[in-house]
Amino acid sequence: MTTHRFIPTSFHNVIGSLPPALRIADGDTVVTETLDAAGHDKDGVKQATGGNPMNGPIFVEGAEPGDALKVEIVSMIPTRDTGFTRSVVAASVVDPETVRDLPPRDIAIWAIDREALTVRLSEPVAGLENFVLPLAPMIGCFGVAPSLGQAISTATSGEYGGNMDYRLFGPGTTVRFPVSAPGALFFLGDCHAVQGDGEIVGTGIETTFEVTVRLTVEKKAGLVWPRGETAEDIFTIGNARPLDQALQHATSEMLTWLASDYGLDRTAASHLLGQVVRYDVGNVFDPAYTMACRVAKKWLVRR
Repeated sequence: MTTHRFIPTSFHNVIGSLPPALRIADGDTVVTETLDAAGHDKDGVKQATGGNPMNGPIFVEGAEPGDALKVEIVSMIPTRDTGFTRSVVAASVVDPETVRDLPPRDIAIWAIDREALTVRLSEPVAGLENFVLPLAPMIGCFGVAPSLGQAISTATSGEYGGNMDYRLFGPGTTVRFPVSAPGALFFLGDCHAVQGDGEIVGTGIETTFEVTVRLTVEKKAGLVWPRGETAEDIFTIGNARPLDQALQHATSEMLTWLASDYGLDRTAASHLLGQVVRYDVGNVFDPAYTMACRVAKKWLVRR
């Protein structure tokens, strides 16, 4: 297996069937440096327009529609000492009458200590003078080309992945995307140093990373929605609006997975999910919302 150092010469604000920027063999590893969500590189130089500019697409030999692309997030190393967020929650996550009392949504700068692996506000506000967070890297936006030759904005998400902003998409997680185009055409970008559930201020702590991923084709996988796996859990992703539709997609995908890999019929899977399922909120700021349906591996026996 080969390791590729991918240095993009252009970036994309859509995920779609675009000419490949890199071709790799099944099972190869890719190391690449991302821009932040506003298009700035590790030196703060603007290299692309904002709106989650993506590295890619990466063509994986052997990937065909109906397969799955397995993405192992091997590592994420911060490459800059600063990140940014908005300073106030989005109007869409509070009651309408509360919106009138919200202050302006200014940009806030965060200091990233790359030795201590911590993050803090560069100019702390009252009450948060000692607010220091551990670095928790995650990929905000990544996925494969959608079906029917579509190119879809990196502001949103769908069956193919996209701007999901789910905090478990970090090092040590494996994600599987349903392939809809030859070569899968994999994109990634929009990495965060830290983010709470929902991305409710409209950003994570947006910064730049060196990201290492391993890309493997799984033939005739039968996925409809993305699936993920950590050391402790399996989870499925639904992307839609309203939020209940995203939950329905994620739950339906989990029922399929529990049947195919764990031998659980609808009744057995319902008993299991009814008592041990955990639902996590991904993005609730952008056009499509994200829900994760998560089950601890300790309850499962693979068959």
